[in-house]
Formats: sequence, structure tokens, C-alpha cells
Amino acid sequence: MKISVSVNRLIVLILILGITSSCTTKKDIVYFQNAKNFESVVDTDTFNARLKTGDILNIFISTLDLSVTQPYNLVESTNGRQGEGVALDYLIDPDGNIDYPVLGKVKLVGLTIEEAKEVFKKKFEEGKLLKNPVVIIRIKNYKISVLGQVNKPGVYPISGERVTILEAIASAGDLTITGRRDNVLVIRDFNGSKTYTRIDITNKELFNSPVYFLTQNDVVYVQPNTKGISAGSGDARIGLVASLLGLAITIGLLIQN
Repeated sequence: MKISVSVNRLIVLILILGITSSCTTKKDIVYFQNAKNFESVVDTDTFNARLKTGDILNIFISTLDLSVTQPYNLVESTNGRQGEGVALDYLIDPDGNIDYPVLGKVKLVGLTIEEAKEVFKKKFEEGKLLKNPVVIIRIKNYKISVLGQVNKPGVYPISGERVTILEAIASAGDLTITGRRDNVLVIRDFNGSKTYTRIDITNKELFNSPVYFLTQNDVVYVQPNTKGISAGSGDARIGLVASLLGLAITIGLLIQN
């Protein structure tokens, strides 16, 4: 009888240990845990994307007289007709320049879009080439990569000029239950130098992080937690409990025999 009671206690103990070790706590997965109710924070956002080597730019110049802007708005013919086709793109070379019609080399690396526009306007006006030109610049290869423990890892193109890390994670279908919220890695490249920054998205200080706004070609990596797959879905936990129950019964039978 004493042996039977001991076996029952052993089975219960094994099941309790298995269930508790396989559960993910609320503290592991809830975002912005230290944000207070009705708390207000002054927005000090001054982020602007800066141009990098390797960026591909679409540049369009406009004035009241469109005929005088034609030398600056070159197109690649797709149907054999002059003046019709796809607008040419401009690559920022390793020296930080683009080779632009009439103007020649124009250094743009490190500038914001607005600063780059001012560079063009100044060159047009100082050279008396165009009067009051409107300059439109867009980054065509603005994309970010989200890897690791997210539901839809992949490369995501960005249509605007800025994206937050939360928007990137949302695009990737949010983190899986096994993804570590407190140690998300952002890998950033600027002109050949890489920086590695880790952030905690369970903490509201995320909004003050230098990588809260992502730049073009940033990589976001979410590593798995130490509990691994056992901290996953309900089906995974049920399978684990069933395995532990079978193990406990086997041990009990061996002891009784």
C-alpha cells in the first residue's frame, strides 16, 4: 500500500513539473508591461531616413515649362518611341554619389530626402539651369527583413520613407509564442559598417530606442526563448503531458514489480 501511494505521488510530481516547465508566463509575452494607465509621453520624434550607398533612387524634376526639364528626366525606352518608357533610376555608388544628367556627380550619401532635394535645387538655381524647380525623390529599394521566431519571416518592401519595428513585426504576423520579446536584435548597415542593437519590446522604453524607426535594409531577428518548442501551442503542451504521463506510468509499474 505504501509503495502504491509513493508511486501515485511520483506520477503527480512528474506531471506538475512537466506542465509548469512547459508554460509560458504572462511576463514572457506581454508587450509594454511598464506602461501606466492613461500615461502620456511627449513625442520627440525627429527621425528621417538618410540615404546610404547602394540605395536606388527615383528622381523627377518639374517646372512650369516641362520641356526644359526633359534633359533631367531621362527614360529608358520600352517601345522604341523617343521620350516614352520607364524613368531611369540612380544608384548611390560606394563613394556616395550618383551620376546625374547635366549635373554630373552629385553626393547624396548621409542626407535626408529633404536635404537631397535642397542640393538639387541649389545646383539648378546656381547654375541658372532651372527656375523654381520642384524635386521629387523616392527610395526604390527601401525594404526590411524580419527573421527568426515570427509567423511570416521574409523581406518586406516599404512604400513610405519610415517604418517602426512594431510595424515590421506586425507585417511578419507578430512573434510566435516561442519568440523572445526581451531580446530582439536589429542589424543595421551604413556604408559598410554594421551595428547590432538589442531591444526589449516588453518595455515601453522601446519607443526611445535608436532602432525604433528602421532604416532601409535593416534586419530584425527574433531568437527563440530558452524553453524552446515546449513553450509553444496548446497542442504541443498536450503532447508533452501525454508523454510525461506515459513515462510516469512506466516508472510506477517498474517500481511495483
